[in-house]
Amino acid sequence: MMIGQGFDAHRFAPAGTGRPLWVAGLHWPVPEGADDAQAARYEGIEGDSDGDVAAHALIDALLSAAGLGDIGLLFGVGAEAHGAGMHGVDMLRETAAYLAAQGFTPTSASVVIVGNRPKIGARRDEAEAVLSEAVGCRVSVTATTTDHMGFTGRGEGIAAIANALVARED
Repeated sequence: MMIGQGFDAHRFAPAGTGRPLWVAGLHWPVPEGADDAQAARYEGIEGDSDGDVAAHALIDALLSAAGLGDIGLLFGVGAEAHGAGMHGVDMLRETAAYLAAQGFTPTSASVVIVGNRPKIGARRDEAEAVLSEAVGCRVSVTATTTDHMGFTGRGEGIAAIANALVARED
């Protein structure tokens, strides 16, 4: 058994860009009837892919545990990279398949989402189910804020920290 840790952080897209918000494998749509200020709280995350920090941190944790590099090595970096435009859950599935091809099986994972929005608690079970299916093992999801400190506390962005345990199939 080997353990790995991953981290990811992204800024939110500027208000009015209409970029969909994806976090923890879930789409967080603007609620019906939301005014402009409320809608701005559902602006998506900047990034080459969908910017799902939870998925990206899990990918790094899984690859780290297996000693297989990081998300940039597997998916590339930039608008022309393999991972450009991909959803985090699709990237997780591809990572799990890559691990299996290298003789590794994910056995447990957890991710902590750090930010003021979206509010994860109401959809935690759904997020855990989606991420667990993609990774192939149980994934625990928690969330926290930074009491208005730093870029996540000011609402400028969002971050995630993940841990994963993998077994080598020998």
